[in-house]
Amino acid sequence: MDALGDGNYTEVTEFILLGFTDDPILQVILFIIILCIYLVTVFGNISTIILIRISSQLHHPMYFFLSHLAFADMGLSSSVTPNMLVNFLVERNTISYFGCGIQFGFVAFFGAAECFLLAVMAYDRFVAICSPLLYSTKMSTQVCVQLLLVTYIGGFVNACSFAFCVFSLVFCGPNRVNHFFCDFAPLVKLSCSDVSIPAVVPSFIAGSISGSTVFVIVISYICILFNILKMRSTEGRHKAFSTCASHLTSATSAFTGISILLVSEPPTTFSMPPTHQVVEALSNIGTSALWILELAAPTIV
Repeated sequence: MDALGDGNYTEVTEFILLGFTDDPILQVILFIIILCIYLVTVFGNISTIILIRISSQLHHPMYFFLSHLAFADMGLSSSVTPNMLVNFLVERNTISYFGCGIQFGFVAFFGAAECFLLAVMAYDRFVAICSPLLYSTKMSTQVCVQLLLVTYIGGFVNACSFAFCVFSLVFCGPNRVNHFFCDFAPLVKLSCSDVSIPAVVPSFIAGSISGSTVFVIVISYICILFNILKMRSTEGRHKAFSTCASHLTSATSAFTGISILLVSEPPTTFSMPPTHQVVEALSNIGTSALWILELAAPTIV
């Protein structure tokens, strides 16, 4: 820490991540569990991307967006998990002030990109089922590239808003972050500067992104449901449902995890780990399995 002027305060230049628990046995157990979950997640996402690239049958807009969703999911996991695993192996896990802002910037980028991609994929399913004759026109290569650009630009804006607000905070007291990564809420609580604007602006942007993408997904699936109910063919209904099942599961899993992370507070003690992280990771594995099963036998409308 560096001294601030002639006062008794010192400027924080690094943070200590307290992690899940200080119980050595529990640390080993959690390290093995989370490492296995992370390896399965990375392997599943890489396999999905490779399979989509090499299979000509999967060169469709839905799988084009799915490959980027797998990339975003892998990036989001890799932004937090490696550092979290290190936290189980060292006695005191520190991260620099700059590194803390960069880490959460990546989390904000990939998290927002994942939300946008899920909304885009819902729109893709809406067009495929409700306007199949116009699908090739409405979801042309140019349109897909434009939607993808909007996705990554939205993620970049979200990341910049959070990173700017993190770097605008001044820390001159405690530097122990009661979390397993540099989350925004615990950092705001440690700041000794005015947090009225830095706390509101990124939360408003993130809330707008999650709210708007959820709205698009809900409206798309309401229209899809009405269209499916109008179908007379049982086979047609089954085919329409099969093309939406994996995406709907992914969207539910992703937004449930986001909601849990938003409404839950970091643990005040180290006696019990936040099990919602493990539950979310397990649900991601189940979702990846559903995607792989669908990739093995694609049923594009």
